[in-house]
Amino acid sequence: MTQCDRKLQISTRAKLNRFNSLRGREVQGAGFWDVVVLTAVDESQRAAYELQVRGKVHRGELPLGIQYQVFSDPPGSKVGNGGSTLYALQQLDDLYGKALSTMRVILIHAGGFSQRLPNASALGKIFTAVPLGDPLYQMLELKLAMYVDFPAHMKPGVLVTCADDIELYSIAEDEHVRFDRPGFTALAHPSPLSIGTTHGVFVLDSCEQSTHSEMENSSCLLFLHKPSIKKMQECGAVCKRQSGCSDELVYTDSTYYVDFETTKTLRNLLKELEPLQCEIDAYGDFLQALGPKATIEYTSNTANVTKEERGLVEIRQKIFHLLKGTPLNVIVLNNSKFYHIGTTSEYLFHLTEDVALRRELGLLSSAFSLHVSESSGCCVMYSVLDPSCSVGAGSVVEYSRLGAGASVGKGSIVSSCWVAPGLSVPDAVFMHSLCVSLGDRTTGFVTVAFGMNDNLKHSVEGPAHVDKLQLFGLNLAECLCSWGMESEVLRFSGDSSSCSLWNACLFPVCSDQQSSFSSSLEMLQAVLSGSTIPPPKGAELLSMQECLRSKNLEEMLEFRTGLYNDITQRNLNS
Repeated sequence: MTQCDRKLQISTRAKLNRFNSLRGREVQGAGFWDVVVLTAVDESQRAAYELQVRGKVHRGELPLGIQYQVFSDPPGSKVGNGGSTLYALQQLDDLYGKALSTMRVILIHAGGFSQRLPNASALGKIFTAVPLGDPLYQMLELKLAMYVDFPAHMKPGVLVTCADDIELYSIAEDEHVRFDRPGFTALAHPSPLSIGTTHGVFVLDSCEQSTHSEMENSSCLLFLHKPSIKKMQECGAVCKRQSGCSDELVYTDSTYYVDFETTKTLRNLLKELEPLQCEIDAYGDFLQALGPKATIEYTSNTANVTKEERGLVEIRQKIFHLLKGTPLNVIVLNNSKFYHIGTTSEYLFHLTEDVALRRELGLLSSAFSLHVSESSGCCVMYSVLDPSCSVGAGSVVEYSRLGAGASVGKGSIVSSCWVAPGLSVPDAVFMHSLCVSLGDRTTGFVTVAFGMNDNLKHSVEGPAHVDKLQLFGLNLAECLCSWGMESEVLRFSGDSSSCSLWNACLFPVCSDQQSSFSSSLEMLQAVLSGSTIPPPKGAELLSMQECLRSKNLEEMLEFRTGLYNDITQRNLNS
């Protein structure tokens, strides 16, 4: 371990220890946040988040005595995390009025349906489990822990961050990350040029690394959003490493602070743009307008936009003119790391294989779980396993019950499932159970199953092209044959002109959680073995999309409460 790695580990553990000392305690006036805000994509997600936050406060998993708020995006068009930022700032002003000018707020973007990490779709990415802490951490606690030192050195304003990334950093003992300058202040992390192509990149006023300081304050001349390597080089974003060797790097974005006066400018921006009818990026569309070298050219570049929407260029131009001239300060964290866990592959890697993150955070192979055998390279969280169970290397089991002799193969995710005795989950599959409320006021259970490499967002035009969708490494039409289903009668929820694994109605609704898992596992095994099984008689088939629309949150959280009680009671008895 290098000296830099050792410093990062020590600094990270100190932050975790400090946050642990605040959990379940009144912290008002103790240099913590005044308000913690989560954004949600709609009212249903807002209700789910509020329910979970209340449970956390009740169980003493979060600091007490501060305001936890969940704000929903308005109904209608998607507004993106930039739109969410603007609407959240307006709702903060509506709630607190003049008092807001004295408050330190953290705003965590947690909206969205998490199609690339579907075990977080129903209950939210910000409530994704992390294998450390007692009580067990979720991403919300980890975000608050990693930023635990910020509020004490921050002027009133808002820190903007996302729910699915982790930033670790170390600085000298006598230094502090200070958010006390006007305008925007962003954290910057040294990254290879290849990483810069998928992130925001800062062009600093000086790229000469004359010092060996772990933290430097700089101003930014220009912000580039997902630039090409050629663009980085042309704009002067490329720096040399401190050691004097030939390695090149760029400084990439993560989290930024907006001082109180500038939040007023952003609220005025919302008045100018309302009603928002397209997605705005809180990074690409806000930060590209800042810095003395910013020009209006970027507003017409839609290469990085998933779906080009009418009016986007005009809206970007308005943002540019309203924000131009606002300072963009940068806190360069030379000994820092940025981790993203927004996809199933990232989730598996960071929780089971990533030696560096395990060392830095103190991640466990078994966290808040019962009867987990000492198998290497897996991760089991918040689960109850029979002592005879086995979990393969590279797999994650979370919020689940596994009966006697049950096993999970390698590189799989089993989430919120009740696995009956003797069942075997294959390698490299994703299985996740959800509780749904049916039209006749009854409750049902659905277990969705996908291959780890399946792309749930990829869509084709119309049901006639289902053979172009890949499920478990086969085209979907082949899977339907294994299940005795005709592709012509396959139903797609929502917009049936856009067909994907996300809205394909494939998974049977069952009366209980165990039979739901068994039914979907049987379908999966038939596909993998090349055999056929009869379609489930009379069972309604739902898509992942429909499961989310009709999810029964209270029942899903009740299942977790049962796990919590069993684990807590056994731990007390032992």
